[in-house]
Amino acid sequence: TPLELFFDLVFVFAFTQVTGLMSDNPTWEGVGQGMLVLAAIWWAWGGYAWLTDTLASDDGIARVGLLSAMAAMLIAALAVPQAFGDDAVVFGVAYFAVRMIHIAVYTYGAPDIDARAAIVNLAPGLLGAPALLIVAGFLDGPAQAGLWIVALLLDYGTPYVRDVSGFQVSPSHFAERFGLVVIIALGESIVAVGAGLGGDALTAGVIVAALGGIAIAGAQWWAYFDVVAIVAERKLREAQGIHRNRLARDSWGVMHGLLIAGVVLVALGIKKTVGDVDEPLKTVPAVALCGGAALYLLGHVAIRLRSVGSFNRQRLLTAGACLALIPYATEVDAVAAVLTVAAVLVALVAYEAAVLRERRAEIRAETAPH
Repeated sequence: TPLELFFDLVFVFAFTQVTGLMSDNPTWEGVGQGMLVLAAIWWAWGGYAWLTDTLASDDGIARVGLLSAMAAMLIAALAVPQAFGDDAVVFGVAYFAVRMIHIAVYTYGAPDIDARAAIVNLAPGLLGAPALLIVAGFLDGPAQAGLWIVALLLDYGTPYVRDVSGFQVSPSHFAERFGLVVIIALGESIVAVGAGLGGDALTAGVIVAALGGIAIAGAQWWAYFDVVAIVAERKLREAQGIHRNRLARDSWGVMHGLLIAGVVLVALGIKKTVGDVDEPLKTVPAVALCGGAALYLLGHVAIRLRSVGSFNRQRLLTAGACLALIPYATEVDAVAAVLTVAAVLVALVAYEAAVLRERRAEIRAETAPH
């Protein structure tokens, strides 16, 4: 609905802030902090995807809840650059408010007793995790990072320990919501081009790097929506009862997070490339660019393994090729590294479009409305 799309805008900003956090501190520590923050943001968004899959977002309680959560999430997003520094407590409190609103709206607006019991069953863990982030805000160094990890393990582990029975998943709406957030994340690669340029001159090298960035984003879009999204939705529709809920939790809730992380890492690499096209990437941005592309594809492999029970060999091999490019990316000009990653991804989608054309046609025919 329009309100759901409006709600997603604050997460666009949050993703951009995560890229900025890592860009300002392009070290292993900075990337680790960025990935921890991104994991928290992603889990918060996923919770609201489950909520609007159960409640009509135009209902009064859902509308007020989403708008209130947007305000809290905006504060959390503003605090992201210093989520491990001066604004750590602010981030924790705002994130706790996002989760508290989620639980309250879900409980009050649940359409039946089973849905209400399901969210109440998860509430202790889902509220305990952000509470730990508030405590982490008063710490620093390894103790702070360690408590963040514990909080996220509690957050992600709660639906596994207490299960997800009682929820009702609408496959088409659920798949559409997650598909749209993938598009939003891919937009971060485009935003990164402008953010990396800043006020510098628009040189030929920058233009080529920008074209390489859009080629990477386009290939990532193609790789997901051409087959993965279609097959995953079909498998979600075929599953019934608790099996559907668990598939939604695993394939969509957790494994789609790998796609988002991969896209955000690639955006970091592109941003650093545009900022200095004529110099090799440092080790961390090179790992972000090539490793992010690999992580995105490995997310596809994981989704297929969970949904279908088989491996996608060409994407697994392509992920390996992207990882093998890391040393190369630290030796050549940054623009060359971006173009090479783009070429590898474009080659993958070209291969699948040409060689697997008949199989793709079969998949589309199987999933077409009757």
